Amino acid sequence: MSELMSSYQEFDLMLQVFWGVAIVASLVFVILFVLTIIGLDHSDVDIDLNADGDGTMMETGDGLNIFTIKNFIGFLMGFGWAGVCLYDSISSPGVMLLVASVVGCLFVAMFVLIYKQSRKLDKDGTFNINDTLGKTASVYLRIPAEGRGKGKIQVSINGSVHEIDAVTDEDEIPTGRNVRIVEVIDNETLKVENNQQSLVI
Repeated sequence: MSELMSSYQEFDLMLQVFWGVAIVASLVFVILFVLTIIGLDHSDVDIDLNADGDGTMMETGDGLNIFTIKNFIGFLMGFGWAGVCLYDSISSPGVMLLVASVVGCLFVAMFVLIYKQSRKLDKDGTFNINDTLGKTASVYLRIPAEGRGKGKIQVSINGSVHEIDAVTDEDEIPTGRNVRIVEVIDNETLKVENNQQSLVI
């Protein structure tokens, strides 16, 4: 360990930053991945864009939020490892930062694409959204108040966890809160209400 720290301290400041960002982001990514696998991950909170003053979120065409904690970690991971790998090949610090940032954005795009494909796999013939009625779910992305936008919930049906868009007529429901599913709006959207009981799966 002491040898590694000694080698690290010999690096230029920019290379130290790239290594630090790459290692920390990678460790956090692994932790989030493990939490997702075991169904305990509520980290993917959304970051609001308040340019219009209404808390509008930047989304893809499929309603996927681009600005999330996971995507931010993905950006940092791509940024850091690009800097580490290309540091000796690019002499200009400005160009190096630009290239690393582009690679970070490509990582985000890759994660969004993977997530979109995983959502398609969820929508198979074995899942009937009507089976969620009355179930208790966990808020994955916060749900705006009084139907002013969609959030996401995670609900377990027949041993499989599904992520589904959700709205509420009540006050805003934050990430991690338990809710009860009270209505099926359409094939991709549910209406929920606050549920103070423990999560039931």
